[in-house]
Amino acid sequence: MSPESAKTLIAYVLGVHAQESATTRNVLAACPAGKESYSPDDRSMNTLKLAWHIASAEVFFLNGVAKGAFAAGEPDVPEAIKSVADVIAWYDANLPAAVEAVKGLSGETLATEIDFFGMFKAPGVVYVDLMLRHSIHHRGQLSAYLRPMGAKVPGIYGPSGDAPIQK
Repeated sequence: MSPESAKTLIAYVLGVHAQESATTRNVLAACPAGKESYSPDDRSMNTLKLAWHIASAEVFFLNGVAKGAFAAGEPDVPEAIKSVADVIAWYDANLPAAVEAVKGLSGETLATEIDFFGMFKAPGVVYVDLMLRHSIHHRGQLSAYLRPMGAKVPGIYGPSGDAPIQK
């Protein structure tokens, strides 16, 4: 990938991410307090772990690209994180700096391949696109938890059954 292509792609992906992260925050905010342990199945992450996975993975990918290497393993939910409101506060505190660090990278840096734990190598900008898709995927998973927890599903790509078009 050329440095010019990497800069064009990062501008596009981070522009999409700006919209998607606002939607992700809305889905996180729709999770009702006191339902952090809800899970639709024993094989599924509970609400708190899934919310943390979404938020922390975005920062993990962005920081890894900015540093040119990924930190070992996904962090467990920290002891201080007891609710989805805590996840949102962490997301709000940590995401902007991670996005800004990637925005400031040169095309050469964004085009440089980064090893992903020996599984594959890709240009840094590709991981930002992967981060975006990963987040959207798990946000959809979390949105499916909302109604069974007694919450309303916010509009994601338009109105939902709980958030109709406002006239």
